[in-house]
Amino acid sequence: MSSVSSPEGRHARTLQRGCQDLGLDLAPAQRDALLHYLALLERWNRSYNLTAVRDPQEMVTRHLLDSLAVSPHLQGARILDVGSGAGLPGVPLAIMHPGREFHLLDSNGKRTRFLFQVKTALRLANMVVHQARVETFPADPPYDEVLSRAFASLGDMYRDCRHLLAPGGRCLAMKGTYPAGELNASALQAARVTVHPLQVPGLDEHRHLVDIRPQASRR
Repeated sequence: MSSVSSPEGRHARTLQRGCQDLGLDLAPAQRDALLHYLALLERWNRSYNLTAVRDPQEMVTRHLLDSLAVSPHLQGARILDVGSGAGLPGVPLAIMHPGREFHLLDSNGKRTRFLFQVKTALRLANMVVHQARVETFPADPPYDEVLSRAFASLGDMYRDCRHLLAPGGRCLAMKGTYPAGELNASALQAARVTVHPLQVPGLDEHRHLVDIRPQASRR
């Protein structure tokens, strides 16, 4: 167990308090897995440049808690994280929700190599890694929810991902400031769009989750 005065102890305290503020019940094994992921991300980032955030304490807030802030909005059992990059938000969510199946998709080989290492090191049986482009990725079978974080504009994300949705499925796009300029995209005109404000503990910045659902065709 890390000393409370060590960097690892500070990371653990920030993570524990943040999860409490989010209303999440963080088990010790989940806390340890999240901190293990953080250590892997910090180590691989030195060579692979997976994230611009270098400070591990800042990673706790900007990456772990930012990802976990969408937890209350998840409904599906089978979720695809597109443009997953370093595994955000897919890895923290897979750790937090072992009863859900998370598929992490990225076209970049060095990122998917890192994700395979994370899956192996953390023994995440509910996490599947895919290296492919989203435009050509098959929906076999389709997904309940397609999730993205800093991936593309809302219109592009919905256009490229809607073929991956199961009936009744939805796209969930994590955004910073309220994306007013993106909501009028032509690709969204046949969709029902809801924007939810998010509060990330310890982060004094705007965060939003955009819920995009295909409208049923009118006969």
